Amino acid sequence: MSLPTLHGLHRPLGSTGLQVSPLGLGTVKLGRDQGVKYPSGFTIPGDDEARLLLGQARDLGINLLDTAPAYGRSEERLGPLLRGQRDAWVLVSKVGEEYDAGQSRFDFSAAHTRRSVERSLRRLETDRIDLVLVHSDGNDLAILEQQAVYETLATLKREGKILGFGFSGKTVAGGLKALEQGDCAMVTFNLNEQAERPVLDYAAQHGKAILVKKALASGHACLAPGVDPVRASFELLFAHPGVSSAIVGTINPLHLAHNVATVARILGQH
Repeated sequence: MSLPTLHGLHRPLGSTGLQVSPLGLGTVKLGRDQGVKYPSGFTIPGDDEARLLLGQARDLGINLLDTAPAYGRSEERLGPLLRGQRDAWVLVSKVGEEYDAGQSRFDFSAAHTRRSVERSLRRLETDRIDLVLVHSDGNDLAILEQQAVYETLATLKREGKILGFGFSGKTVAGGLKALEQGDCAMVTFNLNEQAERPVLDYAAQHGKAILVKKALASGHACLAPGVDPVRASFELLFAHPGVSSAIVGTINPLHLAHNVATVARILGQH
């Protein structure tokens, strides 16, 4: 018997015109193994292993990949790994956060935003990035109201270098503000943390996109004995009409297959 896949279950990414799989593959583990909040350590996979993982994801119906300059070598590895496959994927990257020598630093200026996007285009070996999100440092409203990053992303969208833009923030106020002019908000929403639900509600009402980060609480989701935390997590997420896709950053092929089968079964019931 074949395992369930996400083929046929793709959904709109807000009003961008893009169709995305309900699960996206996060790629921080392809490029960075320091300063990441996972319950156990891991080894960054080599190119052959990474290529197999991406092939598995594609076979299972995943078409959404999430990366960022702050994910170490993730972008520069994805470029060569995805050669010849560009139209099969919806690529999400970020601006604002840089990660060097074990430290994060943030720059939301117009000049840095443009440089960052153009560098991502080179690294990913593409002429456009489907969605670029601002990687917030937590000062969401200050970034949106006092910095030029959003205005610059809007310009890059008009130039065709990006197809959509949005904000990966940490506050309800930031998420709501970001959706007023942006296409997408990336929010934390899981069994342990649901404070950003108003952002999901706004997105559902206004045709905007929501990507969920930490959907499985970065591997920390815990429930009563006998309850599958993965199924319970995805049931919570996909019960909300605002959710476009949940980003899960596994490099374990068995976990990936289990996640996809679980989501396929949940969405196949509706």
